[in-house]
Amino acid sequence: MSTLSELVKRHSDASHSDVEWLHLLQVEWQLIADLVFADLVLWIPTRDGGFVAAGHARPSSAPTMFYRDISGEPIRKDWQGKVAKAYKEGVPVGLEQANGHDLEVSRLSAIPVRRRLNSKSEEVTSVPIAVVTKHANIAEAQTPNRLQLNYLSCGLELLNMVAQGAFPDFSNPTGPKRGAPRANDGLLRLDFDGNVVFASPNALSAFNRLGIAGELEGKSLAEAATPVLKGKSNVDESLPLVLTGRAPWRTDMDSRNVTLNVRAIPLKEQGVRTGALVLCRDVTELRRQERELITKDATIREIHHRVKNNLQTVASLLRIQSRRSDSEEVKEQLSQAMRRVAAIAVVHDTLSEGLAQDVNFDEVFDRALMLTSEVASLHNTTVKTLIDGKFGQLRSEVATPLAVALTEIVANAVEHGLAGKNGVVHVVAERKPKNLTITVSDNGVALDVNKIGTGLGTQIIKTLIEGELRGTINWMAPADGGSRVVIHIPL
Repeated sequence: MSTLSELVKRHSDASHSDVEWLHLLQVEWQLIADLVFADLVLWIPTRDGGFVAAGHARPSSAPTMFYRDISGEPIRKDWQGKVAKAYKEGVPVGLEQANGHDLEVSRLSAIPVRRRLNSKSEEVTSVPIAVVTKHANIAEAQTPNRLQLNYLSCGLELLNMVAQGAFPDFSNPTGPKRGAPRANDGLLRLDFDGNVVFASPNALSAFNRLGIAGELEGKSLAEAATPVLKGKSNVDESLPLVLTGRAPWRTDMDSRNVTLNVRAIPLKEQGVRTGALVLCRDVTELRRQERELITKDATIREIHHRVKNNLQTVASLLRIQSRRSDSEEVKEQLSQAMRRVAAIAVVHDTLSEGLAQDVNFDEVFDRALMLTSEVASLHNTTVKTLIDGKFGQLRSEVATPLAVALTEIVANAVEHGLAGKNGVVHVVAERKPKNLTITVSDNGVALDVNKIGTGLGTQIIKTLIEGELRGTINWMAPADGGSRVVIHIPL
């Protein structure tokens, strides 16, 4: 199924600004579909004078008219007339009023879509940029109750605002904050002065849990909430504008261990504010979970930081012990152990700096390579390290053993291949979606393949690559000398 941008590019000559406005509309139109108890379909004009469906929203408050999404399909002949008329004349066609006994008078309504020219002006495009059709299910029509009539009235006002370019609004919240309220979570309708004209049962229950006693209808929502929020030190300064419906923002209200997410949508007629919708949702549990996650993330960071400090302490102790020893063999073994511990500490240092459990391994490997400079100085060697390619982001359970293994491989190249001479160690990383291939080569003494696996270092490398990382490792002796190690790791 094609996206809106793909369909516009394929069938239409709409501008980038038009497409962005339609994207913004699709972010918001689920609310309208729920309020009008109907499917909504977005139609964009095509180059050949027709229309193609570029989006579809199903209501959560009523049965859908379309079991399959019709995005990408050309318009049906029996819908063409109303859609073309709405697009040409720029006025809604067949959009009924919610003042009768039937929820739906017409099964199909067509609403032109205009966009605002910019965020600093109320000016809109002179002609529509698309058309939205409303498809009501007449088979489900019944005598409406007060809740349904108010929902439908609010939905129709929003559709009229779409036709006037007043909805959606550039200031509408589109961030990822969890718990955004929906129509069925709780809806209040306010008049121009911020007084509650209608409160859905869910909205009334939510505000009652917050501590506002009694009915809300006929009262100022801001004044009713003031005693509950009195004395709170962390009240959002935008809350008064939201509770009076003057700004299309979203915020949280906290009281009595209850948290409500509240969003206001100003209702306008020809650019003049006439009232507002206020949506609310009890997000107490969501906010509690978010606080727990933040606490756990901070705890994990602290653990990584302490592990890193402890590993550095161990490495320091090994270094001190190595300096006190009179045996060159013991010094060498302790130095290798120190280097391996320090490589692990580098990964934990990176993990302690952020919330994610993924690390930028290119940064880790650059820091790990600094450990090999000590090895080179001990063996009277000047080594130049070249790195080609990118390792990318790796999970911590992959990064730790890989850092130790690669540090060991480079150190072996310095100790055995380049001991007493200058040379180059070349590392090539080839990252693919499902695997990572690493090649480490040097131009030192030719590798004796028959002796591979006899030392502790190579045994550690094989255990880490083949055991922990489920990868493969191969040592090779190129014809022109030196050594080459090729590692394949599944991701």
